[in-house]
Amino acid sequence: MTIETKPALHSQQDFVDVLRHIQQSRQKIFAQINTTLIDLYWQIGQIISHKVSTEAWGKGVVTDLAVFITQQNPELKGFSDKNLWRMKQFFETYQADEKLSSLVRELPWTHNTIIFSRCKSAEEREYYLNVCIKERYTSRELERQINTSHFERAMPGNQKLSAVLRELHPNISNTLKDNHVLEFLGLPMQHKESHLQKALIRNMKKFILELGRDFIFVGEEYRLQVGNQDFFIDLLFFHRGLAALVAFELKIGKFSPEHLGQLNFYLEALDRDVKKPHENPSIGILLCRDKDEEVVEYALSRNLSPTMVAQYELQLPDKKLIQAKLHELSEIGYFESN
Repeated sequence: MTIETKPALHSQQDFVDVLRHIQQSRQKIFAQINTTLIDLYWQIGQIISHKVSTEAWGKGVVTDLAVFITQQNPELKGFSDKNLWRMKQFFETYQADEKLSSLVRELPWTHNTIIFSRCKSAEEREYYLNVCIKERYTSRELERQINTSHFERAMPGNQKLSAVLRELHPNISNTLKDNHVLEFLGLPMQHKESHLQKALIRNMKKFILELGRDFIFVGEEYRLQVGNQDFFIDLLFFHRGLAALVAFELKIGKFSPEHLGQLNFYLEALDRDVKKPHENPSIGILLCRDKDEEVVEYALSRNLSPTMVAQYELQLPDKKLIQAKLHELSEIGYFESN
């Protein structure tokens, strides 16, 4: 007896397409809900702000408002007196800034409360609003970035870049940082390069969060064969935004100019043997423990490869010291000249 089988009337791709439409619609719905919610909090904050300034509303009245909302509609959550005051602060923080008031609608309320309550200036708020939207930080990840002074570390710019790298990617100062905080590695102050490499591999998700989500990890000890010899790149990534391979060479000591020679050799081998035709020239990042700024400047001034020198720290930075340094740089006109 022969059993006839019906020909398949669908492909796996059909199912994938349907699922993609569902997921895209869900994302749009969630985004609309969030925008509506942020608009509601803005309107409530505006009302309370107006009442406080014109009718002398105080904490007692706002507390009574919170009680009234709960009594009238017990299932409503998020309208405690504390949160109502946050809505007032939210409105007053952004009411005069049309640019930022549009950005806040792209982030959840929790992210917004973290930013407007912890950031001290419009520039800092704008920075974290933009980076949150771009990197899609969770609230915990956002907290860590503020704790590690992400804004302050990004402000001086990537002056430790080779001229070639600046020419290839004019806006790279918004993409790569020259200072990384790696407190999550749990390494002692005295450690070996192998310990640093293994700790970064174990904590790759957190390391990529520190670098930026466009980084895709390719491999450790990435093998390059040149002639009859094998060479190994400590860490190799691909950066989606820059469309380029990014080689990391790790140094636990102070930067030395000869380190760039080794990195330049790796980049040449990557470009000849690994890089795909549609990709940009490979980029090299020398991640070291310490550096003399003047030595770095001299070493990079005539370097013909797209490279940069970055520094890592194993402890959370002192925000007050960083802010004082930023103020000092601003006073001498550093930002205008870079």
